[in-house]
Amino acid sequence: MTTIRTSALGHRIALEMPLRGAALLAASTLVICALLLASLSLGSAGVGFNDAMAALFGSASERADLVAIEFRLPRALTALMAGGLLALSGALLQGTTLNPLADPALIGVSQGAGLAVVALAVLLPNAPDAWSAPAAFGGGLVVAILILALTGARSGASTRFLLIGIGIAAFLTALTTAILTYGRISEAHEALGWLAGSVRSAGWDEVRQMGWVSVAALAIMLLAARPLSALRLGDDLAASLGHIVSRARVLLLFGSVGLAAASVSVVGPITFVGLLAPHAARRLAPTGPGLHLALSWAVGACLTLAADLAGRAAFGTNQVPAGLVTALVGAPCFALLMLRKHRKESS
Repeated sequence: MTTIRTSALGHRIALEMPLRGAALLAASTLVICALLLASLSLGSAGVGFNDAMAALFGSASERADLVAIEFRLPRALTALMAGGLLALSGALLQGTTLNPLADPALIGVSQGAGLAVVALAVLLPNAPDAWSAPAAFGGGLVVAILILALTGARSGASTRFLLIGIGIAAFLTALTTAILTYGRISEAHEALGWLAGSVRSAGWDEVRQMGWVSVAALAIMLLAARPLSALRLGDDLAASLGHIVSRARVLLLFGSVGLAAASVSVVGPITFVGLLAPHAARRLAPTGPGLHLALSWAVGACLTLAADLAGRAAFGTNQVPAGLVTALVGAPCFALLMLRKHRKESS
């Protein structure tokens, strides 16, 4: 098999990928670029491809520049980065727990982050916006630790892990609904739109915020590949290779929760991206954790960007949040994954 090798920091960070994986990564980049162009060109505002291209090069009318550069472009970039972060979070969570059905939005991590942000917005409406990200991280982390403690499993690779997570997610959703019910109408209405997983109001401030988190995600991606590879072999073999398994698992869990919380704090909980993207990446190129994480990010970015584009352009002036589109597509896919897992365990 033809491979590409590179290393940095005195071989402390090394990357080896098959040529097929590199080709798929390049192809996914082209798909992302095509989706970005489509996001700039499609919509009900009457600004098409030629106007969007002219706006990118600074030669468009004021109206076209406003629609393409100030509205559509930051929305598309936010959707792209949010999807990539959720997919990377899901891949890290699946690798850490060794559970292929682990998803931040499915087991309650995103709901914990969402509950914290909604409680902050409704109960403390005058709180600074800068508090949202730490609140989301804290809520998601508490849920993740609670699930791992309740499962009583070292790896979490069981149906019990999934069922407990779904139960906690339902409980947190009920708490969020209760807060919205008794909150003021203005804050509750704003929170409801956010809970649907929408990037409709995203601007350049959100792009800058997600951009810094994406830089951190790149560092996490590079540093997580080696411990994830060791954890695939089991705790005993990972320990024999020099890894402190409990510390590695905690750090990976922190990374997964942090990425999911950062995305949720900006665009709300977008479901099933963290579940489907790692599976799609694995089917595209069965390979080591490093390339799998990169492909998961790219697939997640494509999924969320396509979901936002479909929800914005497919229904005329009526816009459907990206979170609802991913839920409609992801629910039957999750059922198929459950059936596949059950058949594999039964055989």
